[in-house]
Amino acid sequence: MSRQSGRLSVVGTGINAGGQLTVETTHLVRAADQVLAVVSGLMLEQLRDINPRVASLHDCYAVGRRRDDSYAAMLERILAPLDRGAHVCAVFYGHPGVFVWPGHEAVRRARAAGHEATMYPGVSAEDCLFADLGVDPAVHGCQAYEATDFLLHARRIDPTAVLVLWQPAALGDITRSRFTTDPHWVAVLAEVLMEHYPAGHPVVVYEAASFPLQPPRVERLALADLHRAQFTEVSTLYLAPVAPPQPSPERLRRLGIRADEVVPGAYQLFRCEPGR
Repeated sequence: MSRQSGRLSVVGTGINAGGQLTVETTHLVRAADQVLAVVSGLMLEQLRDINPRVASLHDCYAVGRRRDDSYAAMLERILAPLDRGAHVCAVFYGHPGVFVWPGHEAVRRARAAGHEATMYPGVSAEDCLFADLGVDPAVHGCQAYEATDFLLHARRIDPTAVLVLWQPAALGDITRSRFTTDPHWVAVLAEVLMEHYPAGHPVVVYEAASFPLQPPRVERLALADLHRAQFTEVSTLYLAPVAPPQPSPERLRRLGIRADEVVPGAYQLFRCEPGR
């Protein structure tokens, strides 16, 4: 059989099952020849109500199997139908491009092979965090890191901006084969953070709601007590700024602005609106 040009659509379901599936994503799922999904059981059934040609990729995971190997198996199954000219819709939990390496890699490989491939946005855990915690990233700025990456590298922290650390449950899992937290890594993370924040600075353990009517997890504790926190695979750490940022005298001089003319956090008022 001669090779044909296929189409790949990579989409996300959002975090809250049933409530954050976009109209665009629903249309793409319905129109696909084959739908391959990495989602929970409830969302899988909802996808099958839209298109019965849905198969789960959860069997690519196995106890003790490195996540890299699981992702390789997913990619093989996602890409194979494209050579037969199929429209494949790959569906991932949350936003398909946030902490979803297979989503990005599938698009890259499909395009390299001459297929049409597009990633479409979805609701991410960060979007839910901003809403649930009342955070506007335009007010103080926002810095976000994967927790293990943050701990292993000498990242520069700005304590006057929001700090978000993803996947604390994977701290210590450098083999990427499990999701168990190493308490020593958590203790060292707290020590590193206390180089920039007071020991009593509040930390939020946040988990977005996964189902309708379910409240989010918003657990607050002092930074010095971080070792007492219980993390799950969907936990995120949030640290509010310790103080407003201070204007740079040298930059104010270059711009011809007085310090009393600068209002911290006021700049988000100038957000551009479509068509304006």
